[in-house]
Amino acid sequence: MNELEKVICNDVMADHQYVVDLRRYFHMNPETAKEEFGTAKRIEEELDKLGIEHKRVGETGVYAEIKGNLAGDKTIVLRADIDALDVEEAHECPYKSTIPGKMHACGHDAHAAALVGAARILAANKDKFGGTVRLTFQQGEEIGYGARLFVDGGYLDGADRTFGIHVSSAYDVGKVVASVGPNNASVDWFRISVHGKSAHVSTPHLGVDALYIASQIVVAIQALITRRTNPLESILIGIGKLDAGTAYNVVAEEAAMEGTIRVFSPELRKATKERIELVASSIAAMYGGTVSIEWKDFTSPLINDEESTLEVRKVLTSVFGKDSVVESRTPSLGGDDFAEYILKVPGCYAFVGSRNPEVPETGVAHHNSHFDVDDGALSVMVNLMSSYAIEFLNGEV
Repeated sequence: MNELEKVICNDVMADHQYVVDLRRYFHMNPETAKEEFGTAKRIEEELDKLGIEHKRVGETGVYAEIKGNLAGDKTIVLRADIDALDVEEAHECPYKSTIPGKMHACGHDAHAAALVGAARILAANKDKFGGTVRLTFQQGEEIGYGARLFVDGGYLDGADRTFGIHVSSAYDVGKVVASVGPNNASVDWFRISVHGKSAHVSTPHLGVDALYIASQIVVAIQALITRRTNPLESILIGIGKLDAGTAYNVVAEEAAMEGTIRVFSPELRKATKERIELVASSIAAMYGGTVSIEWKDFTSPLINDEESTLEVRKVLTSVFGKDSVVESRTPSLGGDDFAEYILKVPGCYAFVGSRNPEVPETGVAHHNSHFDVDDGALSVMVNLMSSYAIEFLNGEV
């Protein structure tokens, strides 16, 4: 640990209770995607106390900058997502959600508090670095909404690095995953509407059975995984909803299904979309029907840049020791729209252990109604974001 890292560690320790209290405030006042008005307001209030100028991105995102006092022209972007989930909290704790049916069940309360904490550290140490740190408190991650507001709004333009963090209940506090390459899958939603022709079930030849066509499409799409995709590549095609028909004795005129595809390769993502459209339209045509297909692109695959990830590992090793670093993890088929940041600017997404073996709630799955984050993870996140930002800007990693 170098002298600067020692200073940051001391500052983080001194600020620990502040960050804990702020995280608990966010936890008690959860706001879901596009509704983070109170969360954004509290973040702005904390930035105001530090004399950090800020602006809204969309209605509920917050952007701010901290410029170092030394010479330097590099820029790093730090990101924390801030939205909660539509989950009724079942965990009884002093900071339990006060909003019925809403809960921070994925740790975004911790991310928001940690980035405010990092802002405090960076603002207090501006005389120790040059260049610019951009802070992005991003709304709507859970619906693949907020990242593109920041990217398309130009808030990453000209940056040299981007860095994000996410707590993980799969790892103990003190462990941090910095894994090169694919970490999270792309997420696409689709709806296939099948258009047929109604008739009495006793005369099916006079109609076009949209329900039957839809069922054939459901089965055939799964074969795209086993027969059109390299077995060494990961892919998920899931159909979770199918609606068809109006009565037991009427050939269905309309049917519709909704599903998702998730992959780790941009090329496979594009090919799979094309194959789904071909399969659906071909099967419908074979039975005299037609289809219309809608797509929603929630997020791209999240692929950590190698150079950025190695830089993060170097900082982790210096600050927390070699044993803190986890160099690989099984990629998740869950998406995260921080992927859009990395597509724009080389970067790394790190997963910070938040599990305390003595507190069962900190080890449950994300999005679980008992989910909680151990306070120790907050200091790790604040320290890592602050240390990496300064050392990158100073050319020390």
